[in-house]
Amino acid sequence: MEFSIATLLSHFSDDKLIAGKVLEKKLGCEEDEESLEKLQIVLDALERVGILEKERGKYRRVVEENVVEAKLRCSSKGFCFAIQDVEDADDIYVRETQLGNAWNGDRVLVKVIKEGTRRRSPEGAVRLILERANPSLLAQVKLEDDKFRAVPLDDRLLFELNLLENDQDLASAIDHLVHVSVLRYPIGTNPPLGEVTKILGSDAEAAADTDIVSCKHDLPQSWKPEVLQAAENLPPTFDESELKNRQDLRGLLTFTFTDDIPRENLPFIETAFTLEKIEKRWQFGIHVTDVAHYVLPNSPLEKAAKKRGTSVYLGEKVSPLFPEAITQRCSLVPGEDRLALSFFVSLDVNAKIVGFEYHSSLIKVDHQLNFAQVQTLLSEPENVPNELEDLVEKLNQLFFTFSPLVKSQRLQRGSFNIQSDTQLPFLDEGRSGVVLVSEALPIRALLTELIVLMGKAIADHLVALQVPSIFCTQSAPDGEDLTDLLKLAANLKLEVTVDTEADLKPQDYANLTQAFAKSDSSRILNHLLEGTLKGEKYSTHPAPHFGLAYSDGYAHFISPGQRYADLLIQRVLKLVLSEGRDRRTKQNKIGVNLNNLDCHGQINWNVLPPAIHEALIEDFHLLMSPLNDRSKLAEDAEKDLAGLKKSEKMKERTGQIFRGLITGVQSYGFFVEIEDLLVEGLVHVSSLKDDWYEYRARHSCLVGRKNRTAYRLGNEVDVQIKSVDYYRQQIDLITVSSGVASQNTDWDEE
Repeated sequence: MEFSIATLLSHFSDDKLIAGKVLEKKLGCEEDEESLEKLQIVLDALERVGILEKERGKYRRVVEENVVEAKLRCSSKGFCFAIQDVEDADDIYVRETQLGNAWNGDRVLVKVIKEGTRRRSPEGAVRLILERANPSLLAQVKLEDDKFRAVPLDDRLLFELNLLENDQDLASAIDHLVHVSVLRYPIGTNPPLGEVTKILGSDAEAAADTDIVSCKHDLPQSWKPEVLQAAENLPPTFDESELKNRQDLRGLLTFTFTDDIPRENLPFIETAFTLEKIEKRWQFGIHVTDVAHYVLPNSPLEKAAKKRGTSVYLGEKVSPLFPEAITQRCSLVPGEDRLALSFFVSLDVNAKIVGFEYHSSLIKVDHQLNFAQVQTLLSEPENVPNELEDLVEKLNQLFFTFSPLVKSQRLQRGSFNIQSDTQLPFLDEGRSGVVLVSEALPIRALLTELIVLMGKAIADHLVALQVPSIFCTQSAPDGEDLTDLLKLAANLKLEVTVDTEADLKPQDYANLTQAFAKSDSSRILNHLLEGTLKGEKYSTHPAPHFGLAYSDGYAHFISPGQRYADLLIQRVLKLVLSEGRDRRTKQNKIGVNLNNLDCHGQINWNVLPPAIHEALIEDFHLLMSPLNDRSKLAEDAEKDLAGLKKSEKMKERTGQIFRGLITGVQSYGFFVEIEDLLVEGLVHVSSLKDDWYEYRARHSCLVGRKNRTAYRLGNEVDVQIKSVDYYRQQIDLITVSSGVASQNTDWDEE
């Protein structure tokens, strides 16, 4: 069993003594002699350095004053900051001499050695490295003094590695881009040791972009044999006895939707939909494939999913949460019986929720459509085949009646849309935290409205049940991140009023999107606005979600085969059905419906048995940090690939001229966003040869001393692609003769 010091220490709390046997069980290494030996070595070492103390054969965490847990963020200059997980906590400055062999991204214990002041951050020294963030890295191979060395491409990694030759022909890899696995981290004066696992190309541009991203972010690219074996051993069919406790919903007209995006594997369809008229109400159903039925706790499949956290989508390539055998077994294929968890909301004519319930179920998908097909069917009713008339009637009701009403309710509470062409891998709001609307596929966003509605209903139900849960939250953006965008909007003569000194509200963003819609540069403005949003995070407590304008709990649930958190939610909901107590004591003759809205406000006891309840609380508490780290890594990797693809396109267009919008001005130059491609480049002040340019901070512009030419925030300018650094995704631009933005002889001196 693999574990980090961070994972080990997370089991210590409240100054309690913990037996070694308990730690062995919690870390899952009680049956592995090698893991047991490693655990004892770590415990002895932590005791020796004063992190743990031993008493009567048990261990206790030593409480140290001014010692905090944080994640290192370093610069190429050699200095680092330790970023604490606690919201609004000060970043701690760490000098290179105080890093203690820690690297960028590592999770560490930092001791504060100098308190901060009003203008200076506190200073600290790394006390202990808790978890390494770079088990592998991208590097160039160099030969120095007859020794092969790896020089990391990431200039925030301030070291070189000795390379183990191991009969490899490293001479052929000199000056090539390689993927290096770290065999040994630095110890004392001994440098780190690595091994080349793959030669990617002569340089970054010669390597496949997906290989670069996968290696750079250390995405898993293979499965352990025991994981593959567990997936292959899944039964081809389910046991008929399983149907006793499930509702048979195969009679419902059931349909699924897919994106028309090519993948290396068949698309994993996890979610199906139904819409039925029951008396005077409409019942909307979302049916999620029952992955939890096949992936059991502490199984090899579970452990692999826990470590990966989420699927990562890199164009046509996918780094999945589970092996393909799970996909084949669980995917909602038309005409095949599938086990599911089915959620229903009852909606009145105003699309207000008047009922909620869920069941373990058996379903069969009747139709599978991509969104382009749906739009064609709805826009060309005269061409609908007879066999699809019932389906199209339901789709019309779904997309043209209920979804617009649900959207209207969301917007009324202050939420907002952002126009974007980003292709999301998930049917809900995904990693963006906001409903993205594409002009090409508006139907997809309308489906998202209904999924988000159900996610809120499920979260409310989990809160009512008072069971341990995982909620999805999003913090409000920082006002200072909006400053430049607001200046840009003002320079574009848009009427926007946002108080960046006060706490930002979703309504502020709703007002901005409405103002941006009136601009010819709305595409750029929406793109920049999306970039100011904070990422979604998981929490064990219901908390506000900024993008969706929820003041309390919201939950993801539709992708248990692609997001580990969704699988855990599915498992909790199933435990409620199988183990939940529907009454306070056995003496109570009447219980409540634990799977129904009717139980809300009636529960004042622990629904789950105490042992299960406490185990879930502890497990979820320990999972929050790694789950959020994996989600952030996936988001970074997907953005990294998008950036590489943009850089590749711009590299091909070197020398071409584009019209762009100045979106940022600094003393060293100005940034230009090219609208057609949503690509940003820098015009460095040194490239402006026609005059000596001075920076005017008050007006966000560069002004020529002699000719008074000004390059101002919000001006359009013609630029030429000068050069592109593909790996760093940096684009250098130069202005062309027709690119003068504006002239004014009355600029205030500052």
